[in-house]
Amino acid sequence: MHEREKTVLLTPEGRQKLLAELEYLKTVRRQEVMEQLQAARQSADGWDSQEFLEAKNEQSFVEGRIKMLEKMLAEAQVLKEERTDGVVGIGSEVVVRNEEGEEERYTIVGSAEADPRLHRISSESPVGKALMGRRAGDQVEVQVPAGKRTLTILEVR
Repeated sequence: MHEREKTVLLTPEGRQKLLAELEYLKTVRRQEVMEQLQAARQSADGWDSQEFLEAKNEQSFVEGRIKMLEKMLAEAQVLKEERTDGVVGIGSEVVVRNEEGEEERYTIVGSAEADPRLHRISSESPVGKALMGRRAGDQVEVQVPAGKRTLTILEVR
């Protein structure tokens, strides 16, 4: 019996970002790889050259990414509106205070949009899971690789 795949949740912004990547891969990157393949085939070593093998690997990567993005976008659930009920959910911007008294700001997103460098955390990450369904004023404890953290939710937008 197969385990049911999780639905990919996307914000409208995240959907647009994935659509833009897909368009770039199909129109620009795919053409660049084809040109690399043609140039490598025309070289002295032709089909056996390292350049040709690298271009074939890149072609496989690009085509695989295209298929993955198409499948993800076809099956994704796009969140229609921003949350206004004060409860942390996908698309919420959350301001918390950590145990050192420092404020941190996160946007809760689906796993396909997560980018910790931009403070966009997945609802499936330890911090994201702990914040989901909570409100301003709630305190949560989160087990992270560095240890246990205590966060107080200051604001939910």
